[in-house]
Formats: sequence, C-alpha cells, structure tokens
Amino acid sequence: MRKTFSLLILLCSLALAGNAQNLRAGVSRVDITPPLGVDLWGYFDRSGPANGKLDPLFARVLVLEAGRQSVAVIALDLGRTFGPPRIEWLRDKARRQHGVAEVMLIASHTHSGPVIDDSYDDAVPEWEQRALEKIADSIGEAVAKLKTARIGAGLGQTTLGHNRRIVQSDGSVKMLWRNSTGQQTGMIDPTVGVIRVDDVNGNPMAILVNYACHPVIFGPDNLRYSADYPGAMAKLVESSFDEKPICFFLQGAPGDINPMLDKTPLVENADAIKIEIGEQLGREVTRVAKTIKTEISANAEIAFLSEELRFRNRWDLDSMRQMLNLAFPPALAKRYQRYITPEIVAPVTTLVINKQIALVGLAGEPFVGLQLSLKARSPLPLTFLTGYTNGYYGYFPTISAAVSGGYGANTLVTRVEVGAGERMVDRGLIHIYRILGKLKDKPEQP
Repeated sequence: MRKTFSLLILLCSLALAGNAQNLRAGVSRVDITPPLGVDLWGYFDRSGPANGKLDPLFARVLVLEAGRQSVAVIALDLGRTFGPPRIEWLRDKARRQHGVAEVMLIASHTHSGPVIDDSYDDAVPEWEQRALEKIADSIGEAVAKLKTARIGAGLGQTTLGHNRRIVQSDGSVKMLWRNSTGQQTGMIDPTVGVIRVDDVNGNPMAILVNYACHPVIFGPDNLRYSADYPGAMAKLVESSFDEKPICFFLQGAPGDINPMLDKTPLVENADAIKIEIGEQLGREVTRVAKTIKTEISANAEIAFLSEELRFRNRWDLDSMRQMLNLAFPPALAKRYQRYITPEIVAPVTTLVINKQIALVGLAGEPFVGLQLSLKARSPLPLTFLTGYTNGYYGYFPTISAAVSGGYGANTLVTRVEVGAGERMVDRGLIHIYRILGKLKDKPEQP
C-alpha cells in the first residue's frame, strides 16, 4: 500500500520549531495536443480517429511551496489521467529534476481528447510520452517562476447540467442523457468552487475552478480535439483580468451529471453551444474570483497525503469477459479486457493548504452524491472533491445508486465493489482531520 505521510510529519516539526514561512507559487501551461490520427476518448461509435483540432489541449501547472514542502497541481484537458507507471515516472522526474515532492494530476474528462490506457500491448504511444516530457518541463518552468503568493477561495453557483439517472416510482432507472427542456431530475451540485492565487501585490496568477459536469457538449460525430466547455470557460476567465492569469479546471464528481445540451450534433451548431455553456460558467467564475480577498499566511503550510485503497472487482470475471465481447466492437473489447482484474488498487489523494482549503481527489468517475457528502462532513468549509485524479478506475457510484442501477451504477464500466466511493470519501475526511491535528497516531493514556 502506497502512503505519503512525510509532508505532514515534517510540517508538524516545522510548526513546533516556530519557523514562519511564506507560501510561494509558480504557474505554467503547455500544449499537449496529439497529432491527428489518434483515436478519441469516450465514445465507442465514432467513425474514425481525430481528423482536426478545434482548440488546443493544455496541461496547466501550479507549483505550491511552503518551506521545504512542494506540490504540483496539474490540470489536464484529457479524458482521464495517465496510467500508474507514467504518473510514477512524472512524480520521479518532478522530484529528482525540479525538487517538487508530489504531483496531483486532475483530468477534465473531455470526450474530445485522445484515448489513454493504463497499459499497452506495445510501447507507450509517442504522443503520450511526448506529453509527459512536456509536462515535466512545464513543472520546471513553474518552479523557476516561484514567488511569494497570496491565496483565497470563494463559492458561487450556476447550473449547467442535470442528473442523467431518473429513479422511477418502481425503483428502476431511466437514463436521460440529454435534457434540453431543463426537466427536473435527481440531485446535482450547482456549486462553483474558485481558488485564487495572487502574487504578493494582489495580481492574479492562477484561478482554479471546481465544478461537476461531464464535458460532453460534443458527441461522437465530432472528430476534432477540443477541451469542450472547460476550455471556453478558461478562455473567458483569463481574458477578464488584465494580468491574464492561468485558469485551471478541476473536474468535480460528475459521474451521473450531464450537461443539459449533452452530445449536441455538429449540424446543430455544437461549436457555438460549447462556447455558450463554457462562458456561462466562466462569467460566474469571474464574478466570484473578483470578490475573493487573498491573504498571505504568516506560517504557510502544505500537507499532501496519498493512500492506496484495495477493492474487489464487483463482477464475476468470466461473465464480464463474455459480456465485453458481446457489448463492444472487437478492438474496444480487447482494450477493456486489460481492466478485468480481481482487485482494483485506487489512490485517494488529499491536499490541504494553510489548513483552510482542501482538495480530495478520487481516481475515477465519482457520483455527485459523494461530493455532496464530503463537503457536508468536512471540517473545512472550503473543501473540494476532484475526480479523475492520479489514475482512472471507472465509475464510483454511491451505494444507493448501485442498488437502483443505471449506466455507471451497475454496468460493465463500473468495476469496483459496492461502497468503494463511500470508503474513499471517508479516507479523504480522515486525511483532512489528521492534517488538522485532530486525529492522533497514538492513543492517550487511560
């Protein structure tokens, strides 16, 4: 089991020593768009690989440092994060070459990005290795720009999506992929979380946005690379400030949340709708960001905990293999066969800044109920859940969703045992309490 607790221990010793330290931050951005001809993520009924680029796919890097501790938060315009060996490669590169202790990769889950797998029959695709090298260099660029920083956070609201699972009176589930009439469905989280990082003079360097909604304005008829609505959101936010900060999209828990205008056909002007939806979110982000009063902490702290949890595969493996061959085209079924394992090992990643702002990352597609549970139970009001973080292990439905069923709740794309999502949220909460010093490693004397 991989655990990273050294930062917390070191932070405690620094606090006891009374060493005041500032938060420092550096940002960078790099284009990681693959060449044309790469298969696209997210839909199995496309007519071919990527044949164009509507907008670039970026990796955005924010390096935070406090004393001897540092972490790189990396937002990716990709359908998922890289496989465990590649993440470990990047983590090692960040440590050895740039002195950055940890990395937290968060994918937007755009369905107009390239296919990524945990493992490959042949070598890692050339575009993927090149992207990793660019990201490693970008971490170094952010480190070179480190400067004393101020930080703050705020909350807003907007509604882009709907819960695509409608639980009917008999307990069965009807899937509502597109909801152009705005029909009331199940639970959503309209909260827009915004973290603003400024330089010492109050000029914005980075604006981080946490929101839960699938980036699927484009459907399978789109064969162009695109960041979908998060890309349009970031462009508007960045242009709304004279300082042109870098805007990061940190996807939340959209496992059961689709945009109301899901999979808009290209002939129905999907390009314009992508911009319209992105700018709706961008306007609220800008409004909130401009109200945030950033502060310099007299004793800045960064704490990062990563813990791997082990889950059983929910299904009988032989039945799963047979169903894959029936449900998907041969090439896709072959790819998915790699994921039929008796055990799934998935990380929970927690970052707490100044004991005020918390990010809890799950390595897959969590249902929105898990996000709402985390925020309701966290001792920090500014707690944000991020999906697609440091790995990808399919859907994490809530227990109640697993019971009622529907896509992502009791289908082949859901591999982990029932209750895995709740266990991951619990571990994230435990991480937060440990960082805050409210859970002890040793029992008190009776």
